[in-house]
Amino acid sequence: MPDPEIPVAIVALNAPPRTQPSNYPVPYASRMAGREKRPLGDLFGLSNFGVNLTRLVSGAGSALRHAHSKQDEFLYVLEGYPVLITDQGETSLTPGMCAGLKAGSGNAHQLVNRTNEDVLYLEIGDRSAGDSVTYPDDDLKAVLGSDGNWQFVRKDGTPY
Repeated sequence: MPDPEIPVAIVALNAPPRTQPSNYPVPYASRMAGREKRPLGDLFGLSNFGVNLTRLVSGAGSALRHAHSKQDEFLYVLEGYPVLITDQGETSLTPGMCAGLKAGSGNAHQLVNRTNEDVLYLEIGDRSAGDSVTYPDDDLKAVLGSDGNWQFVRKDGTPY
């Protein structure tokens, strides 16, 4: 029997935005100003992968530059002109372009909006247990706990 609380279909832009703008600890959370995520996968009760409709205002970034150990990521640009920053350098993206970011590659990545127009994109990622994330530009490391929550520590292991 279907759960009556889970919608069959919605207009994605009508989905409620995430209530907590960032899971990062201080001082990193403030660097996510101008990013708005609408967790579409959660809205439909998806548990094997997540889907976010994400908006970046001018000057905003998708995340700190990072690399996952076990979770693949896929990005699809709907509107705007973000720059994808990876270990290979910078790639300008346009609407209709997509990027796949392989888990375990060590290739750290992020999107940034350097234009005066908003960027709107879909981000899709699996929810593999035991994932960890490295942040080469910041004193930060994350591990996905058994409760499904990210636990952040400094690179030397001390907690925030």
